[in-house]
Amino acid sequence: MRVWKFGNDIDTDAIIPGRFLTIYDPKELAKHAFEGTRDEFSKEAQPGDIIVAGTNFGCGSSREHAPLALKGAGIKMVVAQSFARIFYRNSVNTGVFPVICPEADKITEDDKLTVNFDEGWLETEKERYEIEPLPPFLRKIIQAGGLVEYAKTIEEPEICTK
Repeated sequence: MRVWKFGNDIDTDAIIPGRFLTIYDPKELAKHAFEGTRDEFSKEAQPGDIIVAGTNFGCGSSREHAPLALKGAGIKMVVAQSFARIFYRNSVNTGVFPVICPEADKITEDDKLTVNFDEGWLETEKERYEIEPLPPFLRKIIQAGGLVEYAKTIEEPEICTK
């Protein structure tokens, strides 16, 4: 598992440039993730890698393509000091864990991360950092693979025909 470190204000155009918005397949989108920003990402990212960023990750246009591109690259978690609100929810809806860690800026690309959602921390070999708890219902959506997959697990309510 590799940590990919990014700074502040990484917008959705940096994650997936607008010219690729006609693509909807996560694996195809992943081939263009961070194109023009960090070109080696699409060639070197491996399943289980984690993105760590500063503040306001995912700002800019509200497009599901950004977390879909990350998911297609095998990224299951983005740790950031803060997220743009719509990116945060789009991440949940597509099955990517958005983890808020106020001290994410202290994490380096050399660190190996362990995350404990139940106790609310992540740790490197050297430090333990608090993370904001992810509500259980959001965790269920992510663990199901996203909102569409989660919706398939919900039983239909009985309809009253009186």
